[in-house]
Amino acid sequence: MFHVKQPGQDAMARRADEALVARRVTLPKRVVQRPLRQVARRLLMALFVMCLTVLLVWLDRQGYHDNADESVDFLDCVYYATVTLSTTGYGDIVPYSDSARLVNVLLITPLRIVFLIILVGTTLEVLTERTREEWRLKRWRKNVRDHTVVVGFGTKGRSALQTLLATGLAKEQVVIVDPSAKVIDVAAAEGLTGVVGDATRSDVLLRAELPKARQIVVATQRDDTAVLVTLTARQLNRGAKIVAAVREEENAPLLRQSGADAVITSASAAGRLLGLSVLSPSAGTVMEDLIQQGSGLDLIERPVTKPEVGKGVRETEDLVVSVLRGHRLLAYDDPHASPLQSTDRLITIVRAGQAAAPSGLSR
Repeated sequence: MFHVKQPGQDAMARRADEALVARRVTLPKRVVQRPLRQVARRLLMALFVMCLTVLLVWLDRQGYHDNADESVDFLDCVYYATVTLSTTGYGDIVPYSDSARLVNVLLITPLRIVFLIILVGTTLEVLTERTREEWRLKRWRKNVRDHTVVVGFGTKGRSALQTLLATGLAKEQVVIVDPSAKVIDVAAAEGLTGVVGDATRSDVLLRAELPKARQIVVATQRDDTAVLVTLTARQLNRGAKIVAAVREEENAPLLRQSGADAVITSASAAGRLLGLSVLSPSAGTVMEDLIQQGSGLDLIERPVTKPEVGKGVRETEDLVVSVLRGHRLLAYDDPHASPLQSTDRLITIVRAGQAAAPSGLSR
């Protein structure tokens, strides 16, 4: 039995109350106008309809009759327009000429309808937006598959996602899971789909459509959380590739037993890079360049091409670091690495931009 260390406090546990209150799927946000601007625009439209109605009544004021003094002045026109547009209609000022009644039928009645639509526009917009979001969510659930789920959108999760995006992964194929609603809102503003909730719960991962995911990145801040997330994710999806990060190296075997295909020890990796940089700053720079996709040199995994079958490792055009044969990882100088076989996969170093998205990200 492994003992899982718990260094520091994790956002997953620290914001559990947030997760219970707001477990939802947030699709990428669309650009919308500010609420105050929308209200101001509606007020201007309502004022325009009001002024147009007053003008129509004023131009044909001779065709109206006021029961109080039998004459219609400008104030009476404003009063009539107000009670007419609001559908109050006291009946003290009425159109009696044919032209006035025709104007009421053809112009003022449509203006009244427009005025009412403007008044209830906010409610209609809310209902329309809610219906549209529900439709987008249903369409997303129907179409999403072979996507990438990133659990934890902190520094590690963001860095992992940036690397994946640099290799050609589309934002539409990414789902972020985090217990913080604010973090998910930020992710949605960046064009990513997000799920608010505790990723150790299967219902939260189901909202992220994890059973249909192709690969899962577990980037939580606490090792025990990473173990629980990995266990839950592996139960929901037996075929997905799961890559998890841990702080303490002694917890890495537990992650592998939980179902992780690859485990990265963040503290040890950072320490080794620091030590290498102390011994040789240039070597440290090269290593940092290799793990940063999209610039300088990239470390990729690719299949063996037909012309390379039967050749030695040193006869390939790319700089081969290792050969993946089945479940064995052979060093470039291993006598068993050559000749290359058609089912082999090569870990190579290439210039950024020369390679396509690494197929090693596939199942």
